[in-house]
Amino acid sequence: MSSPAPERILQRLEWTVIRKLDGILQGDYRSLFQGSGLDLADLREYQYGDDVRRIDWNVTARMVTPYVRQYLEDREIAAWFLLDLSPSIDFGTVQKLKRNLLIDFVTVMARVFTRHGNRVGAIFFDSKVERVIPAGSGQMQVLRIVNDLLRQPKLKRAPLTDLGSLLDAANRFIRRRSLIFLVSDFISTPGWEKPLGALCQRHEVTAIRLIDPREVELPDIGPVVIEDSETGEQLWIDTHEKGFRQRYLAAAQKRESLLYQQFGRTGVDALELSTEDDMVKELVRFVMKRKRFRRFHAPSTIGMAT
Repeated sequence: MSSPAPERILQRLEWTVIRKLDGILQGDYRSLFQGSGLDLADLREYQYGDDVRRIDWNVTARMVTPYVRQYLEDREIAAWFLLDLSPSIDFGTVQKLKRNLLIDFVTVMARVFTRHGNRVGAIFFDSKVERVIPAGSGQMQVLRIVNDLLRQPKLKRAPLTDLGSLLDAANRFIRRRSLIFLVSDFISTPGWEKPLGALCQRHEVTAIRLIDPREVELPDIGPVVIEDSETGEQLWIDTHEKGFRQRYLAAAQKRESLLYQQFGRTGVDALELSTEDDMVKELVRFVMKRKRFRRFHAPSTIGMAT
């Protein structure tokens, strides 16, 4: 069966997601992700109400008092999508794969930004960087990204994903300060935390974690053969066995805990999107969480100098 045309995907999401999201935000689309195309102008001492994200920790350590960065704000935002298109992205149900979720998210966010005159670009990655789409504006840019995503070949087998390579490439290629979405299921070899931290030094990065509930908790459906979508390795399991399902859940929860510890160490906010979630609800919940954090945590850094 042929893939839907980019125009149909955009039209569907315009009616079901984008208009609803724009209505909820009432034009305040910047609050979705606190970021913009910014150039560093100066440094000054922290004042009550400043965004803690703008604290310059190196200067703060030297001066023994909190300092924040001041920026010259451009009128346009440059947003980049770093897209993990490795084989594990093709896990999911008949109704929706993680790949479908990735395409929907990119389409929605790219259109939200371009509708307000901003530029969007993308880097496609599977086992290596496959394509770089330079930042551009307008609806045609959105359709170009969606069309290239639909035409991107799906890998049957590949070495385990190395997100560090994708992040290294982004650090080399994206020079101007930008808003970056790292869209992945984060099933990767270790070692990506350091390049992610380096990327955060120059850009504002948000991790978009794609999940399917069956990756966390197995349903009780009897004996099945499961296959590692990255390596192709197969394993026979009996999901009737309660002990096995409990061990599977415990391992998934441990992996998730370690992942969010890595996000915390790099200072990256993470939005989790499930194949069974309502995207609008999850995006709005994420926005509200960030606003509450900035409101209640901004004054807490004053005591750092004492």
